[in-house]
Order: sequence, then C-alpha cells, then structure tokens
Amino acid sequence: MGQHVYQHTLPNGLVLLAERMEHVRSAAINFLVPAGAAYESPGQFGIASVLAELITRGAGARDSRELTLALDNLGLDRDESVGTVNMRFWGSTLARNVPAALELYADILRRPHLPGEELEAVQSLVLQELHALEDSPQKKVMVELRRGYYPPPLNQDRYGKAVDIAAFTIETVQMFYRQQFRPNGTILSVAGNVEWEPLLAQVEQLFGSWEPQGNGDIVPQPHTPRSNHIPKETQQTQIALAFPSVPVTDADYYNARAAASILSGGMSSRLFTEVREKRGLCYSVYAIHETFKTIGAMLVYAGTRAERAQETLDVTLHELRRLREGIEDDEIDRVKAGLKSALILQEESTSARAGAIATDWYYLGRVRSFDELQTHIDGLNASAILRYLDRCPVRDVTLVTLGPAPLTLSPS
Repeated sequence: MGQHVYQHTLPNGLVLLAERMEHVRSAAINFLVPAGAAYESPGQFGIASVLAELITRGAGARDSRELTLALDNLGLDRDESVGTVNMRFWGSTLARNVPAALELYADILRRPHLPGEELEAVQSLVLQELHALEDSPQKKVMVELRRGYYPPPLNQDRYGKAVDIAAFTIETVQMFYRQQFRPNGTILSVAGNVEWEPLLAQVEQLFGSWEPQGNGDIVPQPHTPRSNHIPKETQQTQIALAFPSVPVTDADYYNARAAASILSGGMSSRLFTEVREKRGLCYSVYAIHETFKTIGAMLVYAGTRAERAQETLDVTLHELRRLREGIEDDEIDRVKAGLKSALILQEESTSARAGAIATDWYYLGRVRSFDELQTHIDGLNASAILRYLDRCPVRDVTLVTLGPAPLTLSPS
C-alpha cells in the first residue's frame, strides 16, 4: 500500500501529522487536546463535557450563530467529544475547504468566547445525558465497570456527577479551559487530498504563537479494582466483566485483539454461538479488548433474563477460560479476514485515517505503516495467541451487575 505520513512538531510542542490521499476529493481534520475527563479534579466531574459543548458557542470574531453558520457553510461534518484523556475535535469537508476550516478551529481552540449566558443550557444538556444512563442499563453497567476497574484518574468518564455539573460557574469552566488547552500534548492530524507544505505553513501561522504550559501527563494511581452490584427491580440482569490484558505498546497486543475477536467477532464467534445460540441464555454478549498507554484490559458484557443470570455468567466464564484449550485454524482465518477488511476500509476513509494516525502518535510516538500492520495480522497464529492466553489468563476478574440480585463468580 502506498502511504506517506508527514510529521512536524512546532516549537511550542503541537504535533502536526498529515497523510496525502490523492484518490479522494475530501479531507478530514482531527485534533486531540489533552483535556479529557481524567484531568478533572474532585468537585469538577463533568466539566470537560460542559466545556466541549460550550466551546463552539462563539469564538474569535464570531458569536455562536455566526460560528455555526461559518462551519455549516463549509459543509463541515463535525463532532466534539470527550474521551478519558483527550478531547477530540473532528471535521470532514472538501479538501479545498481545509484552510478555512483550520482558521475556524484555531479560533475555537485558542479564542473561544465561553459565554456565561449559554452555561445553563449546556449544563442541562450534559445532565440529560447523565440521567439517560438510567434508561440504558447496558451502557450504565459498562460505565460502572470502568469506574470500578481502572485506576484513578483513568476511571473518570465524560458523564461526571450531577451535583458537580449543576454547581459549575462560568469562571470554573473558563479556568479549566485555561489550565488544560495547550499546544504541548495536542495532536493535529489531517488526511485527504492536501499538500504538505501549504498545510504546514498555515498551521505554523495559526498555532505557532500558542503558548505552551506545564506538562500534565496522566499518571495512574495505585488501585484495587472493585466489583459491584447495582440493585434494580427489572426482569433483566446486565453482566459486565473485566480482567487484565496488555496495552497497545506490548508485543502481544495483536494476539490480545485476536483473542477478543475469536470470542466475539461476529455470529460465528464463540460467545455468540455457545452462550446465545446453543443455550439461548442471553440476547446480547460480547468481548472487547481495551487499551490505555500502560494498561490493557479485556471487557465482557452479557444481558439476560434475571432468572438465568447466574447460569449466563457461569457459561460465559467457562467459554472465556476454555479458549486456552485450543484454537481452530478457521478461527484464525476469520480473525485475519476481519482485521484486514478493517484495515482496507480505513485506508479508504479520510476520517478513519486522520483518527488512526493521531491515535498511533498518541500511543506510540510514531505512525504505523500499513505494511507493519499487515505483518502483525499475517503473523497471527494459534500458538502465539495461546502463549498470550497463558500469560494473561482469566483471573482477577472484576464483576459489575445490574439487576434484582447479585451474582457469584465461579472459581477458575
């Protein structure tokens, strides 16, 4: 696959990445700003989500309506979202509109109005999303699993706490912005039909004078994961599990992803076949591998009728543990096909490429080539995955349940 990713770090620390995709007419812009939920202090839980909603309500010389019109007039498909570590700003448009879009994003990131008269409406939106968790038990149990499993501050999420959100003043939000928005640690990635030299010159002009601030890297704190039962009188029980795996920087990362895919990669996967299809125990079951820079985990979810919840948990754990007993060639072939398909689809999408190169740089300090990724996928085999499973067996399991009665983890 032909591919070249340009990279330049400005003197103030901002990293610019760009991948030219000549076969498309569009381009995607992706900012990762180190201002995610993990940077929130006690009493401020939810402030990143409030800021992400407020920050596009006027910037530079434009008020809220004028800024929205300017973004819409570029045909910009856009989104602002809060992750654990980073706040993400993403926009996709015709390649010729990239310079104008970057000017608008320079105002948003560097000169937002953060108007006090808009704060109450924004707080209401963020509180609505938090309260909506109560109507989404599957989502809620996974949120609670991450809160109990990961160490602080990586267990902080965008939903926050209602008592904190309701108490924010505009000064509190503006202070969080001033403390967290900085060029050092920010990654700007662009993918599409763009020229590197003009792009670099414009980014230097727009962001070069942005003053860096102290380094605020996230440091996980000592933590013992905690299991939890959330009592709720319903006819269904939500089950969520987590246990240790490897992070993206580990040599076994692709073996871990392959193990998750064997368990949960479609209708022929083990969990779907054994737990859902053969026994009819649950309406939904899956496993995912999740990673931070230094911590990786396997997360598992099952939703079932309350009277069959303990059996569902027991059978799910049995299937997770049984994976160490052997892996079939056709399972390896299916995993490889799925990973390669995802890689090819990513190559054709400017948004996916902009996101992927920024994520690679955040985790690894470099961008992996398609050839490198293909080599990892081609190198997958049963013996390597089994060695990973011996290294990271199903142990130290954290269990969070939501339903009428708590469940019991069966011994390994």
